Amino acid sequence: MSRNWKLVLANTKATLMRRGRTMHDAEDLVQEAWLRYARYQRDNTVEKPEAFLMRTALNLSVDAHRARLLRGEEVNVDDLELEDPSPGAEATVLGRERVARADACLRRLGAETQAIFLAHRVEGLSFQQIATLRQIPVTRVEYHVAKATTALALALQGW
Repeated sequence: MSRNWKLVLANTKATLMRRGRTMHDAEDLVQEAWLRYARYQRDNTVEKPEAFLMRTALNLSVDAHRARLLRGEEVNVDDLELEDPSPGAEATVLGRERVARADACLRRLGAETQAIFLAHRVEGLSFQQIATLRQIPVTRVEYHVAKATTALALALQGW
């Protein structure tokens, strides 16, 4: 039984490409199908080798598609462009300037206003906790936090 294997392989590859495979993937699948055909033929008789080869290649294609869905798309590391998540030089300089402005603004406030604001915003204490620690009314704590927040907003306006 003489076959034109080049034609069979070309038809199988063309079928895979019509079903959405790239030329490279189709060639790989046809090669794998051919190897499976050769292994199977050692111990078994294959009555329709062309059909065996086509069905094997199509099954391999489906398996590869399912595997990609589970694993995700494979990406060549050389094709990746890695982004540095750290801020650039300009953002770093601007950030330092903002911190310096905020620091200068807080230093101009009275010691009590500064301490209460930092206790609330940095240490995360509630107004009630600060009032209890300092033995002052909650409304006084609210006043100091509002005063510091307003001063900072004005100092950092436009930044």
